[in-house]
Amino acid sequence: MHGARVAVVERPGDHAGEEADAAVTATPGCVLAVQVADCAPVALVGTNVIGVAHAGWRGVLAGVLPATVAAMRALGADEIRAVVGPCIHAECYEFQGDDLDRIADLLGDHVRATTSAGTPAFDVVAAVRASLDQAAVTDVEVIDVCTACSTDHWSFRARGEAQRQAVVAWM
Repeated sequence: MHGARVAVVERPGDHAGEEADAAVTATPGCVLAVQVADCAPVALVGTNVIGVAHAGWRGVLAGVLPATVAAMRALGADEIRAVVGPCIHAECYEFQGDDLDRIADLLGDHVRATTSAGTPAFDVVAAVRASLDQAAVTDVEVIDVCTACSTDHWSFRARGEAQRQAVVAWM
């Protein structure tokens, strides 16, 4: 949805197929998943709580990661670790204008980058890291794969592919 809606899953099957940007659970037996193309799939693991989030520029700007972390903490998670999956990288993500300015105002100028062609770009990974840092999640692992460059991943921006990757987590 490219926003900040977080579904709280209380039993297996809750919210299945429902549109949301993230999901969290503290219930054993629950499976969480989000689909992405070039946006960042983020898996979060806390004490007896898990979460998944779809973090693109709109979601990051809307606060999807802080909202997901807050929902996890409300379920009892304290220390939270994040893994950021394959997503489009700055060298392939031309991006400029007011939206980039708004993201930089929120997270800092380090989200600005340059494409391999030398045009302005958005650094999704830097933005996800900054957003997680603002939510006090500092244990972050990044799977360093660009969906636009990888032939093993789908990319809407690079090749117009409609298929999606998913991040899946379960208790």
